[in-house]
Amino acid sequence: MKLESFFQYLEFEKRFSIHTITAYRKDLLQFKAYLSTALGIEQMQEVRHSHIRSFMVELITEGREARTVNRKLSTIKAYYRFLLRRGHLAEDPTLKVSAPKLPKRLPGAVRKDALQTLFNKTKFPEDYEGKRDRLVLELLYATGMRRSELIALCPEDFNWAQQEILIRGKGGKERLVPIGKSLVLEVQDFLKRREELPGAAQQKPLLLTAKGKPMYPKLVYNIVRKYLSAVSPDERLGPHALRHSFATHLSENGAELNAIKALLGHSSLASTQVYTHNSVERLRAVYQQAHPNAKGDD
Repeated sequence: MKLESFFQYLEFEKRFSIHTITAYRKDLLQFKAYLSTALGIEQMQEVRHSHIRSFMVELITEGREARTVNRKLSTIKAYYRFLLRRGHLAEDPTLKVSAPKLPKRLPGAVRKDALQTLFNKTKFPEDYEGKRDRLVLELLYATGMRRSELIALCPEDFNWAQQEILIRGKGGKERLVPIGKSLVLEVQDFLKRREELPGAAQQKPLLLTAKGKPMYPKLVYNIVRKYLSAVSPDERLGPHALRHSFATHLSENGAELNAIKALLGHSSLASTQVYTHNSVERLRAVYQQAHPNAKGDD
C-alpha cells in the first residue's frame, strides 16, 4: 500500500492538520529512504522490528535527541497500525520496539537576579503568614532542602551557635547544612510570632498554618508558586525549583561536586552531576555569545 493512502487517512478520517501531516510525511519518507539505501528494502510491508531498531540507532548515531527519535517512532507505529487495520499486515513490527528513554526534565533554575528581587524588593505581609511564607522561600533556597524535609523541620533541628540545620532526608539519612547569620535571626524572630498561634506549643514542626496545624505539601507549593511567578517567567516554579537553583548557583560559583552532593543529601554523585552539566552549558552559551571566534569567524 502506498504511503499516500495513509496521508489521506490522516487528512480525511483523522482530521489532522496540514502541519501534522507534513511532519508525518517527512518522518515516513526518511524511514523509507533509509530502508532502501541502508537495508535494500523497497516494500514497507517487509519491515521487521530489527529494521526499525536499526533506523533508530542510525538516528541516535547522527546525534538526534531522544525526543526526536521518539516522535519518528510514533509516526512509524501509527503507519503500521493503519496497515494492520486495513488488512495489509499479519503482525505489527513495532510491538517489539521500545522508545528511547527521555532525559529527566529538571525544574529550571531561577535566575539570581530574580531571587534577589524576591528577597530584597518583594513586600511580604507583616502578619504571621507573611513572615512564614518568606521563611519558606528563604529556607528552600538557602539550604536546598526538599519540600518534605521542610515540612518535617523542627525548631530543635537548629544549632544556633554553629549556624547549622539538621535535615532528615530520604531513608532516615541525616545531614548538617550551614546557614547564614541573617537566616538564623529570621528563624528566631519567626519563632516569637509562632508562639502566638493557637496550639503552637503542642506542635513539633517549625512551620504551621495560621490555625496552628502542620504545613502540608500543597500549601508549600502554592506559596512558592505565588511568589516565584511574580519574579520569574519560568513555568516550572514548584519548591523543587529552589532546590535546583541552590545547587545550580553553587556549581556556577565554583563549589565542588562532592560538597553539593553532601548539601543536597544525594546518595551518589550521579544525581549531582547534572548541575555541573548545567554550568558547562551556561559557560558554553556565554562563550558562543561573547567570543569572536565562537562561530568560526576569522
